[in-house]
Amino acid sequence: MSDEQTETGTGWPQPAGPGRPSGPAGEPDPRPDAPDPDELSPLVPDGPVDEPGGAERPGPGVEPVDDATVDLSRSAGEAGVEPVAADAGAAVPARSRVSAAGVMIAALLALLGFTLVVQLKTTSTDPTLGATRQEDLVRILSDLDARENRLRQDIAALEESQRQLRSGEQGRQAALEEATRRADELGILAGTLPAKGPGLSVRFTAGGKPISAMRVLDAVQELRGAGAEAMQISGGDRATARIIASTYFLDGENGSLVVDGRRLTGPYTITVIGDPATMRTALNIPGGVVASVQNDGGNVIVEDREVAEVSALHAPIKLEHARPVS
Repeated sequence: MSDEQTETGTGWPQPAGPGRPSGPAGEPDPRPDAPDPDELSPLVPDGPVDEPGGAERPGPGVEPVDDATVDLSRSAGEAGVEPVAADAGAAVPARSRVSAAGVMIAALLALLGFTLVVQLKTTSTDPTLGATRQEDLVRILSDLDARENRLRQDIAALEESQRQLRSGEQGRQAALEEATRRADELGILAGTLPAKGPGLSVRFTAGGKPISAMRVLDAVQELRGAGAEAMQISGGDRATARIIASTYFLDGENGSLVVDGRRLTGPYTITVIGDPATMRTALNIPGGVVASVQNDGGNVIVEDREVAEVSALHAPIKLEHARPVS
C-alpha cells in the first residue's frame, strides 16, 4: 500500500481468495446489476457464500457443517459458555423417572379406591340374608324385636335399681331386694329353683323313626335362641329332667332318650317358660325342628300355656376348688 493510499484511506488490501469479477484491464464490472465497488467490503465474509444453484459455501476459517449433527459443545466452549449436552435424549431419563413415579402413584390410588369400594360392598351386603326366604326374614326380625324389648326392660330395671341404691335411707333395703332378685334369677338359670310363667308345651310323637337326641337338642337350641328362660323335659313314664346350660342328650336303647344320665321313654314333652309367640315362630320356621321331625314321620304339637310350671330341679354341683369370698 502506498503512502497516498494510507493518507487518503482509499487503498485496501486485496483479499487472499478469488476476487470479484471485473472488466478487462481492471475496468469496472460491466454487468448492470453488479454492486458498487466502493460499497464492497474488501474483507472476506465469515459467513457462508451463496453458490450457484442454491448451495451455500462456508467462508474461510469455518468448518463444514454436517446436516445431521451439530457440535454444540465445541461452539459453546469457544464462546465461554458452559457446554450443553449434544445428545437431545439426555433429558429423556428425567422425564422417564417423572412419568414412572406418576404411573406408580396413579396405580396405588386406583388400588386404594378399588379396595374401599369392595370393602363397602362387603360390609353393606350380607349374602346370607340375601339368600334367605321371606318367612325366615320375618322370624329373624321378630326375634330381634323381642330381644330388643327384653334388653330395654333390663335397662329400665337396672336404672331403677341404681336410683334406689343411691336414694339414701332406702339404699340398704333396695340393695337387699336387688340381691335377692338376682339370686332367684341365677337359681332359675342354674335349675336349683322352680319357676312358673307364660310359655309353651312342646310334645314330640314318633312315627316310622324314633325321636332322636339330635332333634330334641335342636328344639332346645331354637327355644333358647327365642328367649326361653326355664325348661324341663318329661317322658311317657313321667320321668322328668331339668334342662340347663350343661344338659346333654344321648340316644338310648329301644328308641329311648338319655338326659343327663336319666333314661326317658317317648313321647317326650318339653315345658318351657318364655314369650309363646316368639318361641312358636322359632319352632315352625321352614326346615326347622317341626319340619325335620315331620320328615322323619313324626309329629310335633305346640300348645300355649298361660302358666307353665317348671318344677324339676337340677342337683347343684359340689365345688371342689372354688370358695365364696366373704
